[in-house]
Amino acid sequence: MLQLSLEELRAGAERAASGVGPPPVEHWDPPLCGDIDIRIARDGTWFHEGAAIERQALVRLFAGLLKREGDEHFLVTPAEKWRVQVEDAPFVLVALEPRIDARGWQQLVFFTNVGDPVIAGPEHPLRMAMDVRGGPPSPYLLVRRNLEGLVSRPVYYQLAELAEPAPDGEGHGVTSSGIFFPLH
Repeated sequence: MLQLSLEELRAGAERAASGVGPPPVEHWDPPLCGDIDIRIARDGTWFHEGAAIERQALVRLFAGLLKREGDEHFLVTPAEKWRVQVEDAPFVLVALEPRIDARGWQQLVFFTNVGDPVIAGPEHPLRMAMDVRGGPPSPYLLVRRNLEGLVSRPVYYQLAELAEPAPDGEGHGVTSSGIFFPLH
């Protein structure tokens, strides 16, 4: 998995603040051209024809062209749509920065493996999914346009440190942007 430096995370936050974001792929509906030999591994590594894509700028470009339809993922342009394979989620949340907003509410700002900041809240819910094989649950955050990111293990441990009792007394969770998210 490619590692992001502090400077790359800050650059992603600046891009988001400036309003520059990914293209509006949700409005593009080109015909399917077929499958392309691109795979996104569970750890967020992108592969093309079996080799890891090492250029972070290229991964960031492709990530902006991702679209999900049902259980399938595609790279799309206004004229083409290519099916890609995603092992789990197309993004991995690799960093977490708790902040306090202007209202005094805690915000949990996550950073994806491509440097995009995402604030957990009503538009970007955090959910836990049970492992069908009996393993521990996996946390996911809605990143954008029905594309989720898997919360990395180190970031999950940060969430566990921030956990508080649930309002109903059932389990523990975290609050971000005024919304309580259970961690069980």
